[in-house]
Amino acid sequence: MMVKVLHNGNCSKSNAVLEYLDENGVPFEIINIVEDPLSILEIKTVLKKLNQSVFHMIRKTDKLYTEQYADKNYSEEEWIKILSENPSLIQRPILIKGSVAMLGRPIENVKFFIEK
Repeated sequence: MMVKVLHNGNCSKSNAVLEYLDENGVPFEIINIVEDPLSILEIKTVLKKLNQSVFHMIRKTDKLYTEQYADKNYSEEEWIKILSENPSLIQRPILIKGSVAMLGRPIENVKFFIEK
C-alpha cells in the first residue's frame, strides 16, 4: 500500500524517514507541506487519521511557535487555521496509510507502522 508522507525538506527527521522508506522498498508519495500547505479540511482529515487533537500536531520547538504562539490559548479550530497558514508549525513527517496516520518519529515507530 502506498504511504503518503507529509514532508518538509528542511527537516532532518523527515528526510531520514524518506530515506528509510526508500531503502526498504516501501512505495511512498511525498506531500511537501511547505510548498503546498494543507488546507483547513486537509488538516482536519489528517487529525482524524492520527486520532489526536491538533495540539499533538504542533511543533512546540519551532521558533515561530516560541516567539508568537507559546503563551497564547487558542481553540482547536483556531490552531487548525494557524497551522494551515504556517506549515512550518506542523510536526513532520506524518505518514498516512489508508485511514490511519502517525507521526514519523521516532523512526522505530515508522518500522512498526509500515509492517502493520
